[in-house]
Amino acid sequence: QVQLVDSGGGLVQAGGSLRLSCAASGRSFSGYHMGWFRQAPGKEREFVAAIRWSTGITYYADSVKGRFTCSRDNAKNTVYLQMNSLKPEDTAVYYCNAYPDFIVLITTTDFDYWGQGTQVTVSS
Repeated sequence: QVQLVDSGGGLVQAGGSLRLSCAASGRSFSGYHMGWFRQAPGKEREFVAAIRWSTGITYYADSVKGRFTCSRDNAKNTVYLQMNSLKPEDTAVYYCNAYPDFIVLITTTDFDYWGQGTQVTVSS
């Protein structure tokens, strides 16, 4: 059974930084691209960032470009999200996911499984 364990969230002041981690287990993730998503109160879940399996090429939502950096450790099936210059509008529950099709990963939030997420709260 696939498990995605998100961690690293917390409360931070605007302008601060956090580093999120997500460990995937339960199957082979070789060839799976990994991504981050978030859901703010009263809003739909949205794409944040993704990283390709083999090349490490990253892709970001416009709202986080230049502030967030996505990285991964394939040997550990773990993806990270370094978040700098945080803004109150970044407040949300953050989730990771993995999928073998990169375009699908960055254009949909309709996946079969999700982890528990990690809460990020940015105060003004």
